[in-house]
Amino acid sequence: MKTILYHNPRCSKSREALQLLEDSNEDFQVIPYLTDTPTKSELKQILKMLQIRPIELVRTKEVIWKEHYTDENMSDEAIIQAMLDHPRLIERPILVKNNKAAIGRPIEAIKEIL
Repeated sequence: MKTILYHNPRCSKSREALQLLEDSNEDFQVIPYLTDTPTKSELKQILKMLQIRPIELVRTKEVIWKEHYTDENMSDEAIIQAMLDHPRLIERPILVKNNKAAIGRPIEAIKEIL
């Protein structure tokens, strides 16, 4: 499986992760997840590799989350759907390699699986 970086070019941490990959001579694919959103099954697979619950992948400080979701007692499925409907809610960057995944906050988390 090829190394994949779920990337938002406007995010400094995401750009830092991209630079780390470029410097590592790693063969990787960049997925601009805001426009090329993962499918529901891909998102579930990422959560499984991260070993976290969906809420732990949500950027809860985003305006979309605060305005539409914070007062709701949401199921994991509903949280996943919210991230699919609004990919901006997905924490970033995410690196996937060899059936492992890491969120690049801090960037050292990505270094651990490279």
